[in-house]
This record gives sequence, structure tokens and C-alpha cells, in this order.
Amino acid sequence: MAASDPDSASDALPMEAFALLSAPALAERLEEEIRRAERHGTQLSCLLLVIENLDEMSREHGGDLPERTLAYVGDVLHRQLRRFDRIGRPDGDELLIVLPGADGPRGEMVARRVLDRMRAIKVEAGGTRQPLRVSVGLAAWRSDTSQEELLVRARAATRVPNGENGSSGLASAAPPAR
Repeated sequence: MAASDPDSASDALPMEAFALLSAPALAERLEEEIRRAERHGTQLSCLLLVIENLDEMSREHGGDLPERTLAYVGDVLHRQLRRFDRIGRPDGDELLIVLPGADGPRGEMVARRVLDRMRAIKVEAGGTRQPLRVSVGLAAWRSDTSQEELLVRARAATRVPNGENGSSGLASAAPPAR
């Protein structure tokens, strides 16, 4: 197995220079951003990134490849985001990107950049180069929405078929009607 990334910089930081937030640290940060948005009337969006072929990669190349892939993807995305945006692993093989100050349309712009960036990363398996198969779900925070509801909506959005040829897509989760 080999991976190629035509956009990687030669002066890239070592993998240990960036660490994904753990689930508890991510939950704490998301709660902090929700409280800030409530206090100041600012916007907040979350992107949930799911790499759909991690299980396949793990079966073919060993169990540590998904961990390494998620760490690499987190590092790549970290370089594309603002310094106060955060990336972490809420659960399992997902990455959550917290975008303080971003409303739905701005979150969608970031999500499209994330998808474009992910398409540039290829995985070579079985003699062929393939892009990572990713889905990105977008959920914009609204008042009286908990972090759990926000994450549920982002997860639901990743399951909406919306991508090019079904390989990668972006979906937005509207808040429930009140």
C-alpha cells in the first residue's frame, strides 16, 4: 500500500506536531463554542468527515492503517483551516471539524474545500491508485441545539447520497422544525 498526495508540502510538519482532539477534549471544545455562540450571538458549524473505505484498507493492509490515515488526514486538513478551528475524533473512524463563526453557507464553502483536498489524496492498493472515498456532513448550530443534536445531524447528513458518482459527497443537515 502506498499513498500519494500531490499537494503535500516538502516542509511538512512531522505527524506528531499535530494531534487530533480526543473525544472528551472535542466534546469540551464543542460545548465551549456552543456557549460562546449563545453568549455572543455568533454562528457555529460542524463538519463530519467519514472515510468510507477505511475498513477495506484495514482488511487489505493491516489494522494500524486506519489510525495512520485518520492522523494524516487530520494533519492535512489542519493546514487548510483557520488557527482556531479544531479537528477531533468524536467516535470511531470519524473526524469532526468545529468551525466557530461559520454559518451554514460558510461551512459549506469549507466542506467543499475539504472534499477537494481529500480528492487529491490517492491510496494505492492492489496495483491501482484510488481516491479516498469520503462523505462530509454539515450541520449548522441553532440556538437551543445541544452538541449531541449537532453531531447527530452531521452524521445523518453524511448518509445523504449526494456525491459525484457516489464516491464522495457533501450534505447539509437542516435543523429540525420547531
